[in-house]
Parts: sequence; structure tokens; C-alpha cells
Amino acid sequence: MNLHKRRFLQLSTSAMGLAAMGRPTFAGALPYGLLESKPYAGTTLNIVCNVTPQFEGLMLRADQFTEMTGIETEWTFIPFGSLQEKINAEGIAANGTFDVVNYLDSWGPPNEHWLMRLDDVMARDGISMDRYPTAFARSAQYEGETLGFPLRAHAQLMFYRKDIVPEPPQSWEELIEIGKGLKETNPDISPLALYYNNDGNRQNLFIWINFLWAAGADIFNDDWSAAWATEDGIQATQDYIALHTVHEVTNPSSLAFVEQDARQSFMQGNSAMIPVWWWSYSGFHNPEISTLSKEQVAFSGMPSYRGNKKTYAISMPFSISKYSRNPEAAWEFMKWLSNPDLEKANATEREVKGRQIINNVVTHISSLKDAEVNAANDYIQEAAWDSLKDSDIMPQIPEWPEVGDILSAAIADAAAGGNVPELMTAAAEQSNRVLRRAGRIQ
Repeated sequence: MNLHKRRFLQLSTSAMGLAAMGRPTFAGALPYGLLESKPYAGTTLNIVCNVTPQFEGLMLRADQFTEMTGIETEWTFIPFGSLQEKINAEGIAANGTFDVVNYLDSWGPPNEHWLMRLDDVMARDGISMDRYPTAFARSAQYEGETLGFPLRAHAQLMFYRKDIVPEPPQSWEELIEIGKGLKETNPDISPLALYYNNDGNRQNLFIWINFLWAAGADIFNDDWSAAWATEDGIQATQDYIALHTVHEVTNPSSLAFVEQDARQSFMQGNSAMIPVWWWSYSGFHNPEISTLSKEQVAFSGMPSYRGNKKTYAISMPFSISKYSRNPEAAWEFMKWLSNPDLEKANATEREVKGRQIINNVVTHISSLKDAEVNAANDYIQEAAWDSLKDSDIMPQIPEWPEVGDILSAAIADAAAGGNVPELMTAAAEQSNRVLRRAGRIQ
């Protein structure tokens, strides 16, 4: 049998593996729809995921899964900056090194060809994506099909120094006024930490898109032509850029900042406000990495723009590789990994096997609304749930990374003093060429 035929058979077998699994029989002893009698005992699953306390906490609890199923797990943790390369290499190698993979949602569409669809086994085992906020659920899907579970996902919040900002800004216009006042009363502290750098991860689009959506504009039209170069879209972009170039309420280093730099600026007391993902909260008052005390840090919802508010949500789903030699055991693991009891424990218990785990990230609606989860985390889940009620995600198409890079470069050039209408119009023309070449624009 030649190599191509063997690989075809391997892919076909893996892809059909989950769909062909028999309906489970339960004796009522095992939760989360896990199979009785440990049919996959002795299997070892290999998982690759991002480095984060949330996932470390899950890994430390994985002996619960092994005890219930007999399935062992091996975890490989990769820093976020290297994870995309690792995921791309896994897809190219097609050798099933990892059974379960973790990735940023926007990487899903370019890799969807080797990620298993889960809808059939979810329906069989009574699992619905309705357990997640709509934006989180959509971030783990592609063309209406479920690729994985959004087990790490984030809402945007505005964090601020409550010792010098008594009330958080309700609008971006109000933030500008607060910022101008802070420059008078606290000249050694920049009012706002933003990140305009074209870093390759398109982070400088994360806040910009709040402005774009709130203005009634969008990234694409229905025919996939660029939609951001309209009058409303360009005005929204100008107002986002003007925080730095006109109003000068941003940290002077914001042109060079990536998100991590902006967080560091806030933690080191150099900036008074920062719009960023909710997971950052624990680090902002962690004495090992921050100069701020818990009493100095507060959070609120994102400011409105033109009286409207729409935020960006992001996730890092877990999926099963089609190249896995153990798809059935991997599905058992996914059922356990995504259960809300585990998620709640991971967000409320601060020590696991002698290790301190500080994590406030939950993704189930039930967890976001849970009184105990909120009480353990200063009610940040309540704020996140409110933010998520009107959130959306970046376009889930394989071409998005290329288009997003075009936009990210335009935003960086604009923040450096470039002509916003010219840059955004040119970016729209480039995007149209990319999507025309891909066959999306006819």
C-alpha cells in the first residue's frame, strides 16, 4: 500500500470514528455522559495547549478523568507566541502526534480540514453549544459546524485605577475628558494604555473593532467586499486613532505596545486605564508581577461610542485532530474537560495538589451567572456576562489572517500619523483583491 493511500485511509477512518461510535449505555454512576466499563482504559491521549494557569489547573485535575475512564493524559504546554506555529506544523505533519489541540479561534478556519466535527456526537450525548454565550459558541464553529469547545474565552472590560479614577468612563468621549483631567492632576501617569503595534497577531484591531461596530459599520459586506472604508467606518477609525494622535490620552509608547506591554504599563503604575481581556484581572493585583494592590484595581464594561456599545469576544477552543489514532477516547476526554463542574472548581479553588492556581476564566453561561463563582472572583463574571450580551467575533474564514494583517498594518501606520482615509481605502482594495483571488468575491 503506497503512502498516499495509507494516509487517505487513515484520514477517512479517523473522520468516521466519532460518527460511528455506538450510543453509550449508562448505569448512572459516571457523570458528563462518560462511558461505563472503561472501554478505552490504557489509552494515552496527547494534548497540546497554551501556557496559562487555567489549563494548568485542568491538567492537575486530570487524574479525576483517569480514575473514571482509565485513560491517561499527557499535556504539552506551549507559550502563546509559539502556539500558532506548533498548530500549523501539526496540521502539515498529519501524523497524529496530538489527539487534542488548543488554538486561537481565528486559526480554526485555515486548519478546519484536520479538525473533527462534533455535532453528531454532541447531539447523541446531549451536549449543546447553547451552554455558551453566542459569541463564544460561534468562535468554535466553522460554516455552522462545531469544531471544538471554547474552554478559554474572553470578554473585554475596562480596568482602571480606582484610587485616581473615581468613576469609570461610560463612553469614549467621557474617557477623553477623564484623560485630559488626569494629565493635569497626575502628570506622571499616562491616562490610557493602548496597543497600536502591528505585532503579527492583529492585536491592534481588538479595540478598533468596538468603534467600527458601534458606528454601524462592519469588516465585510454580504458579498465579502471590504466594508470598513465607508464614511462611518473611516470616521470610527479616525476617532480610535485620535485617542493617540489628537487627544494624546494614550501612553506615549502605545505605538510600540503590544497587549502585553500595555498590561505591564498598567501593572507598573504607568497608565491609569486599560481596555483588555477579563483574564488580566488576577495579574493586575498579583504582588509577584504588579505594583498595584487589589484595592487600587477596578473594572467596568467597555465604553460606548456614539451612544452604542458592541464588543469583541475571543476564544481558544479545544478540538480533536482528525489524525488522532484515538478519536473515541479523545471524545471522552472532551466531555470531561468541558463539564461545568470542573470549570467551576477551576475558577473557585485556589490550590490544586499544592500548587496555587489563580484563574477567573469560565465560559459556560451557568458559570458566568453562578453566585459562588462570582463571589470568588469579585463579580468579574457578572461584568463579563454583561459585556458578552452584545459581542461578536472576527470573521471565521481561512483568508482572515491575511486580511487581518492588511488591516493591522493600516491601523499601525495611521497611529504613526498616516492619512486614515487613504490607508483604510487602500487596505479595502487589498482585501478585495485577496478575497477575489480566493473566489469569495465574484
